[in-house]
Amino acid sequence: MHHIPSQNRNQIQMLCLEQCVEKESFVRAIDAFVDLIDLKSFGFKHVTTNEEGRPPYHPATLLKLYLYGYRYGIRSSRKLEYQSKYNLEVKWLLCGQTPSNRTIDYFRKEYAEAFTNVFRKFVFLLKEMGLVEGKTIAVDSFKIRAQNSLKNNFNIAKIKRHKEYIDNRIAEFKRDLDEAQNQEEKAELRQKIETQKKRKAKYESIETQLIESEQEQISLTDSDSRAVILHRNIVQVGYTIQAAVDAKKKLITNLDTAQVNDTRALAPIALNTKALLQVEQMDILADKGYHTGDQLKQCADANIQTFVSPKDSSSSYDDIFPISRFIYNPDSDLYTCPAGQQLRTNNIWYKHSNKGRSPAFRFKRYVTPNCKDFPMRSRCTKGKQNGRAIDRSEYADVIAQNAARVNKSPDYYRLRQQLAEHPWGTMKRQWGFDHVLVRGKKQVLGEVSLIFTCYNMIRCINILGQQGFYEILAKARKQPKKDSKQPYLGKIMPFYDKNILIPAA
Repeated sequence: MHHIPSQNRNQIQMLCLEQCVEKESFVRAIDAFVDLIDLKSFGFKHVTTNEEGRPPYHPATLLKLYLYGYRYGIRSSRKLEYQSKYNLEVKWLLCGQTPSNRTIDYFRKEYAEAFTNVFRKFVFLLKEMGLVEGKTIAVDSFKIRAQNSLKNNFNIAKIKRHKEYIDNRIAEFKRDLDEAQNQEEKAELRQKIETQKKRKAKYESIETQLIESEQEQISLTDSDSRAVILHRNIVQVGYTIQAAVDAKKKLITNLDTAQVNDTRALAPIALNTKALLQVEQMDILADKGYHTGDQLKQCADANIQTFVSPKDSSSSYDDIFPISRFIYNPDSDLYTCPAGQQLRTNNIWYKHSNKGRSPAFRFKRYVTPNCKDFPMRSRCTKGKQNGRAIDRSEYADVIAQNAARVNKSPDYYRLRQQLAEHPWGTMKRQWGFDHVLVRGKKQVLGEVSLIFTCYNMIRCINILGQQGFYEILAKARKQPKKDSKQPYLGKIMPFYDKNILIPAA
């Protein structure tokens, strides 16, 4: 019986990095992709250098390192520094260079916006190469933890609880002070009272900041982060990342970060994606969290057809008629109840603020005087004085059209789950992307752009093979003719206007 023989550690060997990396290794795809990009046009510094002074690292070196790290769940600057020294694939990718962790960390902070623009330009390249169609887009969001603890996040109610607790403690210490006998004990209690007063002053300062910001909550470490529900009612401070996925090859096409929930997120991501992909018409699939009348209206006005799951409009009472039993007649602008009575409006538009939970909207109210003495009144309303009233939103028509599309094409709507939820599971569970390492919206979008770029590269390789991926990069490398629409990632100015994020002229 014998074992597989090992090598002598002291044996001198000739090592070639090229022979240490497999031909189908992902690092080769990273190398080809980054070498294609005209980094200077995206604002990367030190692409060209002067003869004098200390030489910097080329930005391509650090971008390659980050793409490798985010693909394999290695995001810490210290861990990336370690990989550059001891990982043979990374040594090959960086040609033996070993940047320090401070250099690596600074690069990520400085070029967050450039990472986002590189991702979006790559998406447009995929669109021109036929891998992204822009006809059916699924929109969804995922929550990710920020660099801000829950104890450093406040709303008015939380501040009030802290202040009440401090007031109770101060009152308790004052009672003990009145009963104290020796001077040493009194001095200790006075010190405790002063400490609590300082704590209260801190919370009052936070309360002032919160009121002046006109926001519902404030985070002290990362001011752009918010308390969000990650899953199963577990609350953490983080970001809600919005993303759009194209149906043709399930490639991610756009990203953004919105507020705590998805209520106001549909129109911004939809309009931005339509402009990015330069399509005339587009279908958007989204879950009921995105169902808001004004958002559906903005999409409809931009020639974007929505398939958003309708919210349940049934009554909270089981024994009265649901609103679906009341038939609206658009020609005569009235409702007909299940008993055949007509509900009419005075044509006055009222404003519904919805107590700040969603945007204010206008509505008309429909009522009938016959409801008060009608025998079936108990089946229609629980109100003791007035009859049934129906409020019709100014967005009711577009909401009804959206609901009709979803009900008519249930299989088409179910594509949303297949398209939008798989990428987040891959990145969060397999790649460990459940928290961000940077602070601020711009920085977070830059970090998310890095991992989205990696995801799209992996998808392209799975679809085309590594050689096919090289071929589309080679097509993009060629200088196009002036009248050609062929994509080009070579020496041109930045493709995106950073203010509106649509292709620049």
